[in-house]
Amino acid sequence: MQYVKETLALTHPGALKALTAAVTFAEEMGVPQCIFIVDGSGETIASVRMDGAKYLSMRTALSKARTAASINAPTGTMSFEFGTSAGIASQGGVTPLPGGLPIRFGGRLAGAIGVGSGTGEQDFAVARAALAAIGADPL
Repeated sequence: MQYVKETLALTHPGALKALTAAVTFAEEMGVPQCIFIVDGSGETIASVRMDGAKYLSMRTALSKARTAASINAPTGTMSFEFGTSAGIASQGGVTPLPGGLPIRFGGRLAGAIGVGSGTGEQDFAVARAALAAIGADPL
């Protein structure tokens, strides 16, 4: 029986590179965003609230990142009822809103990104730009 497992962890230079790419993409779109990058356990590595981004989106962007890390999948796919119940049970730590993506390398979870303040598609586009900048698996 095996008692340990090998895990991946996104480094802070990787998180900062992803964050910079996300901000650049959001600026090019003209949509200021709140962006969180977390490790595999949902703890924040890097974050920013761009000038003009909705301040309440800080909370949703963090929840999107933590949800994506927790379920190792994009956010926005769970049913409204389940998402609402999970959000209440986790005191806002889980959200059904779109805009969160896991950060994977070779299929293995290394962290996640959550983006908020635009439409769901805009949030996902910014998150995908961050993943591409660090060579993470595309989603």
